[in-house]
Amino acid sequence: MAASRVSVLVAAVVCCSLVRLSRCGGGGQRAQNYTSMFSFGDSLTDTGNLVVSSPLSFSIVGKYPYGMTYFHRPTGRCSDGRLVVDFLAQAFGLPLLQPYLSRGKDVRQGVNFAVGGATAMDPPFFEEIGASDKLWTNLSLSVQLGWFVQLKPSLCSSPKDCKEFFSKSLFLVGEIGGNDYNYAFFKGKSLDDAKSYVPTVAGAVADATERLIKAGAVHLVVPGNLPIGCSSAYLTLHPSSNKSDYDSTGCLKTYNDFAQHHNAVLQDKLRLLRRSYPEARIMYADYYGAAMSFAQNPKQFGFRHGALRTCCGGGGPYNFNPKASCGVRGSSVCTDPSAYANWDGVHLTEAGYHAIANSILNGPYTSPRLL
Repeated sequence: MAASRVSVLVAAVVCCSLVRLSRCGGGGQRAQNYTSMFSFGDSLTDTGNLVVSSPLSFSIVGKYPYGMTYFHRPTGRCSDGRLVVDFLAQAFGLPLLQPYLSRGKDVRQGVNFAVGGATAMDPPFFEEIGASDKLWTNLSLSVQLGWFVQLKPSLCSSPKDCKEFFSKSLFLVGEIGGNDYNYAFFKGKSLDDAKSYVPTVAGAVADATERLIKAGAVHLVVPGNLPIGCSSAYLTLHPSSNKSDYDSTGCLKTYNDFAQHHNAVLQDKLRLLRRSYPEARIMYADYYGAAMSFAQNPKQFGFRHGALRTCCGGGGPYNFNPKASCGVRGSSVCTDPSAYANWDGVHLTEAGYHAIANSILNGPYTSPRLL
């Protein structure tokens, strides 16, 4: 879920299988051929904003082995290669989205506003719950929305122009919200404490979606949270001696139940938005279901080493060691990241992200269907 993000955690292939859209969208809409894409979120989506905003604090992400698979160099992505947002862009024949903080002059095909470690809530929320010292960045979702507002005059110049431009634009609103809970858990908050935050956090995601609709967005994909009970970081930091606390895949039940609770509340709020804005196409992306499909059947996706053990880490049952995280002394990296779903204990491999992207593009994990 972020550079601080704890998440769950086929081989990565050329995106010829993610062809340019020509099929009908969900809800009986006509086929869409998007000409631009804009994304918001945390490190599941960030393509470089974090390292630009805090180059010293997050230098690990800007060094090898990050980026080793596709780019063959670090790009600021928290993985060995591409992310879901990259596969979506390539599926629509668009260039990979440039980070907002290092954007070029041509922004009309899309920009990425996501920042690793970002939260749905603003800093005062974390001050209130006593977790402000855990924040990795203050560049929250509302800040990212502010960047979009600042950029909008570069995209279109009149209401008519904007309506036409955004009718062919896709907005990816997240994943965001996972870090809000992570910071609370890092501070020692209980699951019951975190559950009390869910309506507020999910509400912030829905509010951001509504702000974008009011700004002209028509096509929006809003992902839910990943199954954090399958995260090697959570599995390492919250072990249990009671076998009944784990499901058949080896994931922690209570944390996965929590992620599903967040996702259910978010979906309820999105349903209300659809009623209020019937002209908008609001699609929920079930990252949880897509990730659980390969957590339960990893070999079917080419993950020979399963979905819970990391490719890059410092040892332990899940190859996750917070004192020897990926990229620092004491850690090592696997020779074939495509055989793993989990990259560094807190993010997925390119192959893992490709599996999710393929599932939401071509599978049953987007509602209404993206294709």
